[in-house]
Amino acid sequence: MSAKEKSGHAIVLGASIGGLLAARVLSESFEKVTIFDRDALPTDGTTGRKGVPQGDHTHGLLARGRQVLEELFPGIAAEMTAAGAVPVDVQGDVVWINDGHRLAAKHTGLAGLGVTRVGLEAGVRRRVAALPNVELRERHEALGLLASADNSRVTGARVLPAGGTEQHVDADLVVDATGRGNRGPTWLAELGYDKPAEEHVDPVTYYVSRTYRRTPGQVSATAFVISPSPELPYGAVAVPVEGDRWMFTLIGVGRDNVPPTDEAAYPEFARQLPGDELFQLVTKAEPIGPALKLRLPVSVRRRYERLDRLPEGLVAVADAICAFNPAYGQGMTVAAAEAMVLRDSLRQGRDGLPKRFYAAAAKVIDVPWDIAVGADLRYPDVQGVRTGKVNFLNAYVGRLHRAAAKSPAVGHAFLSVANLMAPPQRLFAPGVLARVLWHGRRTRPATRVVSAPAPVVQAEPAR
Repeated sequence: MSAKEKSGHAIVLGASIGGLLAARVLSESFEKVTIFDRDALPTDGTTGRKGVPQGDHTHGLLARGRQVLEELFPGIAAEMTAAGAVPVDVQGDVVWINDGHRLAAKHTGLAGLGVTRVGLEAGVRRRVAALPNVELRERHEALGLLASADNSRVTGARVLPAGGTEQHVDADLVVDATGRGNRGPTWLAELGYDKPAEEHVDPVTYYVSRTYRRTPGQVSATAFVISPSPELPYGAVAVPVEGDRWMFTLIGVGRDNVPPTDEAAYPEFARQLPGDELFQLVTKAEPIGPALKLRLPVSVRRRYERLDRLPEGLVAVADAICAFNPAYGQGMTVAAAEAMVLRDSLRQGRDGLPKRFYAAAAKVIDVPWDIAVGADLRYPDVQGVRTGKVNFLNAYVGRLHRAAAKSPAVGHAFLSVANLMAPPQRLFAPGVLARVLWHGRRTRPATRVVSAPAPVVQAEPAR
């Protein structure tokens, strides 16, 4: 759309990844886009926003997320790589151990990116801020909505600049990207609409993260993902990130399995993990930051798509619709996919946008939500309804993990679905199903995987 064809003003409340990507999409059809965020927005590329308490922990940009970023910001992956981010082939470069089974490695072209949340957000924010019709206003808190006399349409937002007085800002569209703790449902109720039904799942999961110096030859793989299981409720993720660092996160599921933060116990916790590489890594590599603990928040899905009445001129995106368990690394990628849904919905016109967007976004959310919630419900500490569907899928995925240890094709199918690059039906394609039924048989009692450690070298001292 040419500049002359663009019209109107759109407001985005929140400068998260989801908000920034929404603003990028809105810039294609609106004459002006204004982003408001309550935090100061750092410009150094290394400092995180105050509103992202999990920013110092490992994040994942899945293959679909990288694909969307590259479409919206051509060349951004290369730009971030030049700044120190690490490209990864999701199956060929990453060691995956799921339920104690090491997924068969093979280079398949599923492309991810090792980067911190801070680095990724800074790179996207720079690109968005460079758009001629987008304005970023930091330290502005969203207070509520403006609406027409009959409340049938949202016409803007009320914002409060730090140290200032309340402002009323008119807009043709308001996008709520204010995150997990957003007040969107309350704002709807104030206008006389029903709040969306909510689904909550507490994963009872704990992170302890630390950064280590990364030097050539430390380990044979580029990244590591060791998933917890009910039999062994411990896991870990090690991702190479900018600054020649490892972002290393220990994971414990259940109140009795909280990873330690003290110097001596940290590597001992890693010793419990299947495989030997990560224990060797934390033993040999040089720590360059403190161990930071985080109790993962409750996962929340708001069912806007089920509401009969919605005002025109308002949509919610990213964590404001669905806040995932961060342990599965889905949040940023789903936010990216939702941005593409918003773009497609806008191309069909602005009238009826909320219902059209929520219906399409729900289909994007369904798969990662079912994957994450189903996996969480395997643990006795996690409260929730274990439906027949959940039990069936968990049993099937357990067999799939056993088969993926022997068949790279099964592993590729699983990672394609987990990375939102393929629909879940891919897991039941004839070739995959046959391999799962054959290779996924439990031929002996389940045991922990014992694998040869990759070569590890002592890290060089800091200079």
